Formats: sequence, C-alpha cells, structure tokens
Amino acid sequence: MSKLSLTTEGDTVVVVRRRFAAPPEDVFRAHVDPELIPLWMTGPDGWTMPVCQIDARPGGRMRYEWTDGQGNGFYLTGELVELDPPRRIVHVERMHLPDPTPDNRVETTFTADGDGTLMVMRMTLPDAATRAAMLATGMEHGMEDSYARLEQRWA
Repeated sequence: MSKLSLTTEGDTVVVVRRRFAAPPEDVFRAHVDPELIPLWMTGPDGWTMPVCQIDARPGGRMRYEWTDGQGNGFYLTGELVELDPPRRIVHVERMHLPDPTPDNRVETTFTADGDGTLMVMRMTLPDAATRAAMLATGMEHGMEDSYARLEQRWA
C-alpha cells in the first residue's frame, strides 16, 4: 500500500501528501542538499540523476537532470522563491521533455507529526490541460519510488 496520497483541487492544483519517520529538519534538508537529492530523487528504478544543482536560497536556481542510462532523459530547471527552514520551500519549476513545460509553482511544507514529519506538496499549474498532461506522465509512481528510497535513509 502506498504511503503517498495524490489528490487534485479545482482545475489546476495537485496535492501530494506523505509522512516520513524523520524530523522536519531532516526531510527539509533532503529536499535542498545537492549531495542528498541524487541519492533518492531518481524516480523509477533504473534512473539516475547525474546532474543536481541547487542554490538553496531565495532567488537561487536549480537544475536536475535524469537519465535511464539508455539514451533517454529529461531535465528540470527552476528558481527558489522562498525558504523557511525547516518548515517550507516555495519554488517554480519547468520540465524539459525536451521542450519546456509551463511553469509549475510548488509549495512544500514540512510539519512535525508525532515522531515524524508530514510533507504536503502543493503544485499549481497554469491550466487544466497542463495538469492533465503532467498527471499522464505517471509522475505518481516515480514520486512513490523516490520517497520510498528517501525513507530508507531513516529506516
């Protein structure tokens, strides 16, 4: 059974929720540390992140590149808008598949929940068609695999 919950709101919002057995400081750091991100944010098995650049400050840029090692890949670029360690990250991202997608505004919160952390990621897309296209990529499966990999760090 998946520990990840993905729901939609209105025509443009996707909300992802997941609980981790680690404190907010650790889960927050895993989302902004360029040494940690490639260890878990690789999506389905067989993919890697050979490039992970993030300047974790407001106005800082980010670039992540993924490959399956067989000539397939894509990348993400974006900017960090707000950081409130260890509670909140707001950034704007676009996927390059190879053409860039419209901007996706992402707000991620990390809230203490008993002996762990509840992470809520709220993605706001520009329109219903963009959201539908994003969901059609199978992103939920890749997120499940990535977050399961991250949680293994604290198992």
